[in-house]
Amino acid sequence: MTERLFDRDTMLDLTVNMIPMGIILFFIIGFAVFNPFGFDLEKSSLQYALLIAPFAAMAVLTYYAGKAIATGEREIENDANMDNPYETH
Repeated sequence: MTERLFDRDTMLDLTVNMIPMGIILFFIIGFAVFNPFGFDLEKSSLQYALLIAPFAAMAVLTYYAGKAIATGEREIENDANMDNPYETH
C-alpha cells in the first residue's frame, strides 16, 4: 500500500501558503483575460514577472515545506513506536 506524501494535517498546514497563491493566480488570470491597462510589451512583461515569480517561488517553497512537515511527522511517529514496541496502535 502506498502512502500519500501529504496527509490531511499537512495540507491544513500548507493552506497558509495556498491562499496567497490562489490570490496571485486570480490576478494573473484577471490581467490576462481583461487586460485593464492595455498591452505594452515592456510594462506587461514586468507586470507578469512580478506576479509569476513570487507564485513560482511560493509553489516550490510550499512543496518543500510540506515534504519537511510530512517527514518530521513520520519520524516522530516512528520514534514513538520505538519507545514501546509492544504497544499496538
